[in-house]
Amino acid sequence: MCVSRCLRCVGVSLVPLATVCMLSNILLLLPELKIHFLLEGHVTREATWATGLWGSGLLVLLGARAFVQSSKTQGCCAFRSQMLCQVVYSCVCLLVAGMCCLVSATGLVQGPLCLYDTSSGPAWGVPLKPTADHDAGYLYNSTLWSGVCLEPRGVVQWNVVLFSVLGGASGLQAVLCAANILNSLLGLILGKGFCHNKVRLCAHSSQVLDPESDDIY
Repeated sequence: MCVSRCLRCVGVSLVPLATVCMLSNILLLLPELKIHFLLEGHVTREATWATGLWGSGLLVLLGARAFVQSSKTQGCCAFRSQMLCQVVYSCVCLLVAGMCCLVSATGLVQGPLCLYDTSSGPAWGVPLKPTADHDAGYLYNSTLWSGVCLEPRGVVQWNVVLFSVLGGASGLQAVLCAANILNSLLGLILGKGFCHNKVRLCAHSSQVLDPESDDIY
């Protein structure tokens, strides 16, 4: 009972998080909401990996569907076999969500790909990328957000907001999937109705301790 309820809650919670990840990654691929930057290869590298689409998006949605369906499984043996499958699904979802979170953090630290002024004229590159001379302090210095990149317009703010949302949502997914691994292992070992059995055991124990309780009436 408790295991099934937890499975269903995790599955339902992962759906909006996966939707947020997919939308964030799509927007990262479309600076200024224009597709020509993507077609010309002028999009931040971490965004083109699309971990928010295939990882924290599609794969996590498939895992969420499996979690909800498994919560309806009847029968002791069938439920335990489903719990074994859910452990595998949860591990896969944990892996891809963690990967998406790591990629998002990398995208934040590296900074966006943009057109910026160099000594030889405007060129495409990653001007805010950490080097030996400076670190990723641009995240805390908003004056650099509009003074470095010429195109796409506002790309620094665009990347900071969307990579932050993507990293936060995928991080929450990783936490939920890790909790679901423990929940599925609990269901595999103790079965579906261990909470119900625990309640019945407590009720039986109270009757044993108070054998004359039926004579009260």
